[in-house]
Amino acid sequence: MNAAAASATVEVPQTAHATFVVDRVYPHPASRVFFAMSDEASTRRWRVEGEGFEIFEHVFDFRVGGEETSRFRFGDGPEMTTSAQYQVIIPDRRIVFAYRMTFAGEPMSVCLVTVDLTPAPGGTRMSYTEQGVYFGDPDGPGGPANREEGTRQLLESLAAELARGA
Repeated sequence: MNAAAASATVEVPQTAHATFVVDRVYPHPASRVFFAMSDEASTRRWRVEGEGFEIFEHVFDFRVGGEETSRFRFGDGPEMTTSAQYQVIIPDRRIVFAYRMTFAGEPMSVCLVTVDLTPAPGGTRMSYTEQGVYFGDPDGPGGPANREEGTRQLLESLAAELARGA
């Protein structure tokens, strides 16, 4: 089979490119917010664990060039993976990482995230910017709107983690 015939038989999923920004203020100093994002135990609690999730693996290496990976599933669903690599770390100010998610072994998304921490009245403003390509139905569970909603929920989990440690 020639290359043209082989590529004609491969199903190529739809893609959606999107950028979203979530801004919120936490009533904690930037050092505390940064710690919750850079400490393995803290990060596992707010970003990996959750009701209904079964965690198979979590590896955390918070340094430039370091990776964070997790394998998990929700309920009886298929396995999902997240694999991130840290690109820029400025303590108490900025974290930039690229990550890839899979669902049942198929690519779900590839994204670049910038987290900026700045002083705000009564605490720290976090600006979370995600630029990504999302595979499959753009209005489906892996689409950008659902990813933004999932990110908002994760940042609520971060707020609970910060309150827990206060």
